[in-house]
Amino acid sequence: MAKKDTAKPEVAKKNAVDIQKAEPGFQVNTFLKESKEELDKVVWPSRQQLISESLAVVLMITLSTTLIYLVDNFFSWAAKQVFG
Repeated sequence: MAKKDTAKPEVAKKNAVDIQKAEPGFQVNTFLKESKEELDKVVWPSRQQLISESLAVVLMITLSTTLIYLVDNFFSWAAKQVFG
């Protein structure tokens, strides 16, 4: 079964025209305009989300660091018992 194309014809035609108009090379104005358009699409987190997710990251780093420290100390102790 073939996949049905659901794109609107106007949008496809507009994109085709934009591609035909594109000039080769890097253009700063076009880059800045498109960058602004993409940044407008971003859903920025609220202050509460930012704080809670940052705390979650710090907590996970702390837990991981503590676990690695404890495992390292255990293997150090075990090596001293066997070889020292």
